[in-house]
Amino acid sequence: MDIKKLQALVVDALEDVKGQDIVLFDTTGLTSLFDRICIASGTSNRQTRALAASVRDKVKEAGGDVVGIEGEDTGEWVLVDLGDMIVHIMQQPIRAYYRLEEIWGEKPVKLGAAKRKSTAEAKAIDDKEAAPKKKAGHLAATKAAKAAEPVIEKKAPARKPGTVKAAAAAGAVAKKAAAKKVAPAVAAPEGKKVKVAASKTAVASAKAAKEAKAKEPKAPAKTVIKRIKKPAAEE
Repeated sequence: MDIKKLQALVVDALEDVKGQDIVLFDTTGLTSLFDRICIASGTSNRQTRALAASVRDKVKEAGGDVVGIEGEDTGEWVLVDLGDMIVHIMQQPIRAYYRLEEIWGEKPVKLGAAKRKSTAEAKAIDDKEAAPKKKAGHLAATKAAKAAEPVIEKKAPARKPGTVKAAAAAGAVAKKAAAKKVAPAVAAPEGKKVKVAASKTAVASAKAAKEAKAKEPKAPAKTVIKRIKKPAAEE
């Protein structure tokens, strides 16, 4: 029988008869005679015998071997030999005197795995532990999941009527300003004169200035008196 199954049966049998201070130790590094040792306490001779009988019956029902039982006559210290495992069932004063934990207690075994109520429950737990764990989604799986998600289009917030009118007015003003821009000057080729078209306002201003200048009164001509020199003989 598997040692883990055997220790589970022993602990279960001891708990069925209210065994106290149950401890379990791994002795594979200390001796080659057995792999586990279990120590439990009983409050009376009758209880120690009942604990030993419960262990014997549970192991036999599961198909295990019981090599022998010693100490049932007195009931102070009953030893159950299961081949790969030795079970010591002792009354508390005897246990405190011999202190077997100090001899075999180098590697204690946790009873969490051993405290199982039945073989069927133990098998179910083992199958559950042996089942492969779910792997966390990697980067590719995450990307695929995101790609499969529906795309939600976001609509632009509706503008107020006043905002639309203001934007249209600003666009019209910008178009007018662009139309009034003066075209860039074109360099004239050498030896040729280029006529530049003047604006109507400039032509009108020049014409008015010319007419005003024509209407201005002309200053009288200056009289120039020339002095005629007499010949030297007449002087």
